[in-house]
Amino acid sequence: MLRIERTNSENPNFEKLVVLLDSYLAVLDGEDHAFYAQFNKTNFITEVIVAYENEEAVGCGAFKKYDEQTVEIKRMYVLPDFRGKKIAQSLLSELEKWAAQLGFLACILETGYKQEAAIKLYHNCGYHDIENYGQYIGIENSVCMKKNL
Repeated sequence: MLRIERTNSENPNFEKLVVLLDSYLAVLDGEDHAFYAQFNKTNFITEVIVAYENEEAVGCGAFKKYDEQTVEIKRMYVLPDFRGKKIAQSLLSELEKWAAQLGFLACILETGYKQEAAIKLYHNCGYHDIENYGQYIGIENSVCMKKNL
């Protein structure tokens, strides 16, 4: 049974999952990893969720304030053995619900062109492509998306 817990970036299960996420992205991003890693520090993220399957931490996600109306989705990850079970959709839905409860009106995010499964997930969850924002302006590998809540 899937259980999703709201927590913060000091949660040890979140920290473990983020290490695995960063290892995965280091391989996928190759030489570009250092550029992206600088924007994925968790010390300024206070809204974090962790998904548990039979009390095992199997996925995570987070958001941080981008502007007064918008949050940026960050650190989405599901362990490989648990993919295909709609855990990522549940994580994303919970993040959107939490952001709306805090009064935000939209979510934005960035992912890479090589992350085809992530792009498909976000499109299936109602996100649409937008112009690259902030630090991703001019970065060809970045795909930026938005969803109004």
